[in-house]
Amino acid sequence: MARKKNNIQEFLKELELRIEGMDIIPKETNEGRILTIGDGIVTANGLSKAGFGEEVEFEDSPRGEAGKTRGLVFNLDEDRVSIILLKDSDSLYEGMKVKTTGKTLGINVSDKLLGRVINSLGDPLDGKPLKKEGQFYPLEKIAPGVIERQPVDTPLKTGIKAIDSMIPIGRGQRELIIGDRNTGKTAIALDTIINQTKRDLNLAQVICIYCAIGQKRGNIARILARLFEEDASSFSIVVAASASDSAAQQFLAPFTATAIAEYFMDKGKDVLVVYDDLSKHAWAYRQISLLLRRPAGREAYPGDIFYLHSRLLERSARMSGKEGGGSITSFPIIETQAGDVASYIPTNVISITDGQIYLETDLFNAGTRPAINAGLSVSRVGGAAQTGIMKQVSGPLRLDLAQFRSLAAFVQFGSDLDEQTQKQLERGRRVAEILKQPQFTPLDEAQEVISIFAASRGLLDDLAISKIRDFETKVHDFIKVKNKKLWAKISSKEKMDDKTMKELSNEIENFKKSFK
Repeated sequence: MARKKNNIQEFLKELELRIEGMDIIPKETNEGRILTIGDGIVTANGLSKAGFGEEVEFEDSPRGEAGKTRGLVFNLDEDRVSIILLKDSDSLYEGMKVKTTGKTLGINVSDKLLGRVINSLGDPLDGKPLKKEGQFYPLEKIAPGVIERQPVDTPLKTGIKAIDSMIPIGRGQRELIIGDRNTGKTAIALDTIINQTKRDLNLAQVICIYCAIGQKRGNIARILARLFEEDASSFSIVVAASASDSAAQQFLAPFTATAIAEYFMDKGKDVLVVYDDLSKHAWAYRQISLLLRRPAGREAYPGDIFYLHSRLLERSARMSGKEGGGSITSFPIIETQAGDVASYIPTNVISITDGQIYLETDLFNAGTRPAINAGLSVSRVGGAAQTGIMKQVSGPLRLDLAQFRSLAAFVQFGSDLDEQTQKQLERGRRVAEILKQPQFTPLDEAQEVISIFAASRGLLDDLAISKIRDFETKVHDFIKVKNKKLWAKISSKEKMDDKTMKELSNEIENFKKSFK
């Protein structure tokens, strides 16, 4: 009986190690031989002890290639295994030996990755040497359970008025950015990263990880240059798998970014991960799956494409104090075709995330930047991730904007309007104008509050729309210099009392007289 109990305990211990993802493969290795090679896929026989997701090594190439070529077991058939190559290699040939390693694929993570650009395997891409040292983190890991998490209630400031006021994002949230090509999806993510340079002293610094999947190298270089220019590189890491990289590299890139994020989260830090974009990630996975002869499903995607993205995004969480209190906030980006949010991949990711920011092509072409559709955009965390003062001033904003959009569509038919409707239209135009914001100019919360307060309380109704942007910039400087006590009250993030609101209204009115 005692022996049986010990066997059960040993089995449970082994199962626990497997769940942790640190030792899911039997340690003994065995060898096989390559049967076929093509399109980055290798089939081999003889690997009877190989496990799914195990790393394998091919023997040293006699053709002079340095180091061993590595692969990842991706299919387990009855008499053979299918392996995806982690790097393109011309040195492999049929009959070459391949052996199991007993290791899952992972990356060594340390603080030295901050400010660096790496690929999916942790190799540096910025021309500087990088020692592979630090703690080993597997690329695939089971997401934290419900008990290990805590509610999302700490804001992650984007510095973008329209988002911080109407679609607030909290640390530990998954917020989808969705829209057609060239509507400013990456711009929102970059502004959020840049805004972390304006660090709130009451909150911890957010570590930012930008994961580029299937993008042109020129675009990645421009993003890097901007991060360096804005002094955001010191707390940022870029994981890049460009369009010229293999499908395997593009497939692994977001898992590498998430593994790095988990290292910092386990240290109690807050992390933001931008997946740019998961549409191309789905394309890479579809390519690999079709080459492995897996059955194609809807739109030729494999049946487990939902599970692929859900097990990736579920790893974003805000951990409880007992677990260190760290968090991973994720911004998955999805590119739609002609605004079709009902296609397969967009609906999948919408159902996984905690809200979406929908960017509309018509708004973008009409000059509204960021081109956020307030009606279709939502944050399922909502006011829980807002400060008291932001919640106070932004309350009527979404309703005002929605009413303005519907009225503006109605007015196009040329009907006569009563005075009240005309006032509502003019107010809506100014609210829409104040929410416009140039790229790379994220604002402090105090600046956002003053702008939204002025527009929603009708203090801009007598200003020409063409002058609003200039007025907004100057009124921020005016209040900050002239009334430092009022600026400090607004910056405290506490709700304004009637006296403070009246004082703020008076200051805006006084400046308006001199501005006119």
